[in-house]
Amino acid sequence: APSVTGMLGKMHAQGLVKYQPYKGAELTDDGRQEAVRLVRRHRLLETFMITELGFGWDEVHAEAELMEHVVSDEFTERLAAHLGQPLFDPHGDPIPQADGSMPTAPHTPLAQLQQGERFVVHRVPSQDSEVLAYLQSIGVEPGTELRLRGREPGGNLLLLERTVPGSAGGSGEPGAVRQLSLSREMAGLVLGQVLSHK
Repeated sequence: APSVTGMLGKMHAQGLVKYQPYKGAELTDDGRQEAVRLVRRHRLLETFMITELGFGWDEVHAEAELMEHVVSDEFTERLAAHLGQPLFDPHGDPIPQADGSMPTAPHTPLAQLQQGERFVVHRVPSQDSEVLAYLQSIGVEPGTELRLRGREPGGNLLLLERTVPGSAGGSGEPGAVRQLSLSREMAGLVLGQVLSHK
């Protein structure tokens, strides 16, 4: 594997970073554009692998990292068109658009919910495959609606309700309510929007 210093020197020669040994590095405008292009590719590849190939959202990060450096801009744009120009990947992370703009989404942590408030999950920015697999196994993923029933004494465990959106995949009757609990630490990784009290 190349050293950090060697890689910075190479990126400096390509005009992607301003680099001075022992003083640090900063992306140039070209470097920022390249970073945005790589993030776009990465998130589109993750979206494709989940929606079209059946990968779990906990399985795609490493695969996308391998492929993001070898696919062309043409492939990336055809992939975006095939996927319907998505604004967010299945983790809820914003996908930079072809013009470099970045969609925005609500980003309140679930851990900040007050008793009785409803919340819709928009994003789980963790790359930890165990965290993602666990959250998916209990049905906490982008689009999920939750309500805070309360907290365990000490406040470290959130007691939640999840309304089942449909019966696909044996998840239960549409509208059924499931009880679940999350640690405050885990709930801090789940971002979304507070809807209201109910």
